[in-house]
Amino acid sequence: MDDRVTELEIKVAQMEDYLNTLNDALIRQQASIEALEGRIERLNERLLAAGGVHSDSDPSAEKPPQD
Repeated sequence: MDDRVTELEIKVAQMEDYLNTLNDALIRQQASIEALEGRIERLNERLLAAGGVHSDSDPSAEKPPQD
C-alpha cells in the first residue's frame, strides 16, 4: 500500500512540474502575441498616416498598378 501511495505522490509531483512548464510556456506565448499585436497596430497607424490605405478598404478590391 505504501508503494502505491509513493508512486501516486511521484506522479502528482511530475504532473505539477508539467503543469508549471506548460503555464510558463503559455505566459511567454501570450506576451509574444501581445507584442506582435502592438507592432501590427503601430504599423497600421504608420501606414494610415502615410496615406497608404484606409482602415475600411478591401485590399483584394484594389486595382494593380498600370505600367
